[in-house]
Amino acid sequence: MSGARILAAFAALAMAVLGTSTVLAKAPLLIVISLDGFRADYFDRGLTPTLAQMAREGVHAQAMRPSFPSVTEPNHYTLMTGLYPDHHGIVDNTMVDPAMPGIAFGGPHDQGADNDPRWWNQATPLWVTAERAGLKTATSFWPGDGAIVQGIAPTYRQAPPSPRPLIFPMDKQLDAVFAWLDLPVDRRPVLIRLHLDITDLMGHLAGPDSAGVNDAIAKTDAALGRLRQGLETRGLWDGANIVVVSDHGMAPISAEKTILLDDLIDLKTVVVTTYGAEGGVDPLPGHEAAVEKALLAPRAHMTCWTRHSIPARLHYGANPRVPAVFCLADLGWTITTKAEQARFPQLRGNHGYDPAEPTMAAFFLAEGPSFRRGYEAPAFDNIDVYSLLAKVMGLKPRPNDGHLADVAPMLRP
Repeated sequence: MSGARILAAFAALAMAVLGTSTVLAKAPLLIVISLDGFRADYFDRGLTPTLAQMAREGVHAQAMRPSFPSVTEPNHYTLMTGLYPDHHGIVDNTMVDPAMPGIAFGGPHDQGADNDPRWWNQATPLWVTAERAGLKTATSFWPGDGAIVQGIAPTYRQAPPSPRPLIFPMDKQLDAVFAWLDLPVDRRPVLIRLHLDITDLMGHLAGPDSAGVNDAIAKTDAALGRLRQGLETRGLWDGANIVVVSDHGMAPISAEKTILLDDLIDLKTVVVTTYGAEGGVDPLPGHEAAVEKALLAPRAHMTCWTRHSIPARLHYGANPRVPAVFCLADLGWTITTKAEQARFPQLRGNHGYDPAEPTMAAFFLAEGPSFRRGYEAPAFDNIDVYSLLAKVMGLKPRPNDGHLADVAPMLRP
């Protein structure tokens, strides 16, 4: 047998034994960093030297439009699936499913209900595709990362302490990332998801224009600077693709701009599934007509629809987890109940509003060998991120709602 045929036979044998795990040697390191609640224009405040340097050396988008509703859990799953929330099943931060009686989604993230795989199995996220291809993945506090999706868990997960503190130190998250990167090459993850949430928390508590948010922006940028330094020290920076995103923006709110559902309907006749910038209720049997009549009537600062009459541009309402009657507040207004109002302190900022609102715009930046240098991208929809990440990883994307052509100019030829 010739030498060429021996090599070909050996390669075929290796593929048969290793399957798709040979992708590991070819897949570049990809770190996807979510800065929760980091509004697109926070970048313009002059508080982010690390991000500014990355923008000069990579790709920065003018804005990224979140999917509706513009809240955390749905948009993080959209970034990983390329699907609208209506299609991937995580339709809100809080929800119920008629096929899952007796449980609700939306409790603290270290409790079990949210990790029930039935919430997540309507879609296949990128990290599941990567694991199936023999690639190792890791996650630090990415929303939903405690769920075993379609029977697959990430290779590495930084488990949050119980009870989880209001603020978990970013340095400890970076320590976990560095520990993963210090593993031998054959054990090292090639996809790392890192979720930093201090900007969202301070946006809610102090408002998007506060000193507290500015401090959070600066601290987040400093953490990214430490990440860069750590990658450079390990000789990994030049070969790594870094994608920095956010899930939504933030708008100022005030106590004076509140709509109480108690004043509009008898709460004993409904199950209130969500509240905030958007409010949703499921009428109890026999009360559907009365609830719809009360909430669908025209009123100031809030618009309500039945599930199937939500405007098509929002791509929302086909999934049975969407409340039967869904309401959206005008920008800066809050839909809630007296009981919920009493449970929580008055917030200064919120999100969940129409994605077309400029204050809901999310952030996007990418740097690395796969991306152009010094490219300012036009605004785009966050459903496009998934296919972009799959392309960078050399993975075939699952069917999705995004369009790679809309973001392909970000990639190097």
